[in-house]
Amino acid sequence: MFTKDKLFVIILLFLAGVINYLDRSALSVGAPFIKEDLHLSATELGIIFSSFSVGYALFNFIGGMASDKFGAKLTLLVAMIVWSLFSGAVALAVGFISLILIRIFFGMAEGPLSTTISKMVNNWFPSNQRASVVGIANSGTPLGGAISGPIVGLIAVSFHWRVSFIFIMVIGLIWALFWGKFVKERPANAAVQNTASATEDKPKEKVPLTFYLKQKTVLFTAFAFFAYNYILFFFLNWFPSYLVEARGLSVKEMSAITVIPWVLGFVGLALSGIISDFIRKRFINKGVLFSRKVVLVTCLFASAVCIGFAGMVSTTVSAVTLVALSVFFLYLTGAIYWAIIQDVVDSSNVGSVGGFMHFLANTAGIIGPSLTGYLVDVSGTFTAAFLLAGGLAVFASLSVIRFVRPIAKRPTVAVESAINQ
Repeated sequence: MFTKDKLFVIILLFLAGVINYLDRSALSVGAPFIKEDLHLSATELGIIFSSFSVGYALFNFIGGMASDKFGAKLTLLVAMIVWSLFSGAVALAVGFISLILIRIFFGMAEGPLSTTISKMVNNWFPSNQRASVVGIANSGTPLGGAISGPIVGLIAVSFHWRVSFIFIMVIGLIWALFWGKFVKERPANAAVQNTASATEDKPKEKVPLTFYLKQKTVLFTAFAFFAYNYILFFFLNWFPSYLVEARGLSVKEMSAITVIPWVLGFVGLALSGIISDFIRKRFINKGVLFSRKVVLVTCLFASAVCIGFAGMVSTTVSAVTLVALSVFFLYLTGAIYWAIIQDVVDSSNVGSVGGFMHFLANTAGIIGPSLTGYLVDVSGTFTAAFLLAGGLAVFASLSVIRFVRPIAKRPTVAVESAINQ
């Protein structure tokens, strides 16, 4: 299905996702040791967790623009080197302020990952394969989340928590060496895209970025992605606490159980684009967005129902099962947001528009964890938080049905300038 060069690009993008979530989850896994060693309060630790999203969300957009201007290869290379160095810098932290600064810069460096993956896929693969490749490449992220516990935990227990951050820094730098030496911005064969795709992706004159940023299709795809991230950050940040505080599990039991949703998420994200591209081929006469919306609406709605009911069931087994299913269905939509941008945006703006969408979506990482904590404090239970996460995703899935449509009018920069004059 893929040539040797293309397969190598997919493998390295997949590994970049694994490293990304391994690095990102390391602080959560090492938190008990770090909290005790640096004398941090729970409130301070929560602020440190949230600080990542501040830098991350901002550089989703900036990283996307950089991939359009300087190329996806260079942008991802710089990002990997910088975030690996700041991941290792956690080993040098001496207290609350230093960790805050390290995590903000770490988040900024990780921000370009998803947009650069999208841009590289746009450069290397034809339109009928892009959703599949985006899904496979991004499926490394939940796998990284799944293995972070055993890897970081084992090193922290056997040696020291600081050693674990040095170890994962070295992994990232080794990846950067392979990426910089063996990967090109585009394949040697220029005829990567089919004629129709090339005609669509390469207009004679560039379409202005501002045109896309005002389109309902882009904005409501971003809203759906926001709902996706709201559930994801709810699971990432609060599910372990829910299992310990609301379900009475030990930390050891919690650590083992949290691997299950991550593994299902890995499977879901890997299948996400493949399913969409399969539906696209079977129903080509219904338009390319039909396959994207079918998967997005159906699976986001299913994820919403599962996460909503998870907050109301009485047993731990049923709660864990429903959360795991919610994460599975959630990740089945993971490649679709990027595929929609690939379908409706010209190639010269794919990175920037994708970064803008990702920026809006990741504000959920700033809002969601804090709002969840407030709801738990006010109500004394996690039920309202579960229901809010589910309700938001239901509303988002319905919005996709109504507002996500092909973008018909595509004015060029020259035309827009003439109109403004």
